[in-house]
Amino acid sequence: MFAYQQTKLGQQTDYSSQYDPKLLCPLPRLQGRDDLGIGDILPFDGVDIWHNYEASWLNAKGKPQVAIVQLIVPCISPYLIESKSLKLYFNSLNFMKFDAQDDYIKLVQQDLSTAAGAAIKVIVLPVEQSYQSNILFGFCLDEIDIDCQDYDINPQLLHCANPPQTVTESVYSHLLRSNCPVTNQPDWGSVKITYTGAAIEHESLLRYLISFRQHNDFHEQCVERIFTDIMRVCWPQKLTVQAFYTRRGGLDINPYRSNFESFSVFNRLSRQ
Repeated sequence: MFAYQQTKLGQQTDYSSQYDPKLLCPLPRLQGRDDLGIGDILPFDGVDIWHNYEASWLNAKGKPQVAIVQLIVPCISPYLIESKSLKLYFNSLNFMKFDAQDDYIKLVQQDLSTAAGAAIKVIVLPVEQSYQSNILFGFCLDEIDIDCQDYDINPQLLHCANPPQTVTESVYSHLLRSNCPVTNQPDWGSVKITYTGAAIEHESLLRYLISFRQHNDFHEQCVERIFTDIMRVCWPQKLTVQAFYTRRGGLDINPYRSNFESFSVFNRLSRQ
């Protein structure tokens, strides 16, 4: 396992007001992917969509500027960036002057791309811009009345419907909960699954998603685990898994993985 104790993760940290890109803590994706048995050969494409709702800097006259910053991180980047270190980095820009917003974007893009080892797209969204979609489309698994006893991740809960049938469908749940592997704090989210292939028994899928409740992992790795577990057990021809995690520390993370479609537009959910 990655030695988090060798970093500043999980330790008491001072919030610096001096610009410092060294605050960023890149973590190798390969660790989690080796655990899934996929290594460098990815069975999916996708991105991680981040939002920083507390972005701020100074203009040339010293007047504070605020915005929502969206980051689009390709899943092929060798590193993901730990969220607390990202917050510390953004806070280090709070008292830095920029002649124009584009200069702020350019610097953030350069620093984050260097840390992740791949080009990251940075988009600044005005705080007054309408940027929300209240619902997910598809069948809501949460309406199924089931007994639950398994809160430790268990892919054996998954199985296909009987009698077998081929379907194309989208299902979703708001019951996703996992834990930060550094702090053990709970992470809450919604997850949407779209697939074509043998029908997945809905009760089994809901039980499987609930079994993440005590699982410790990063958001990105949880979504990749859901993707690979469904592929290994149910063998869909097409599969997309997207999670919408609620914000913590002013940040939310929304991983998107698919073997047949590309990420296009992100609309956040009401509880984000």
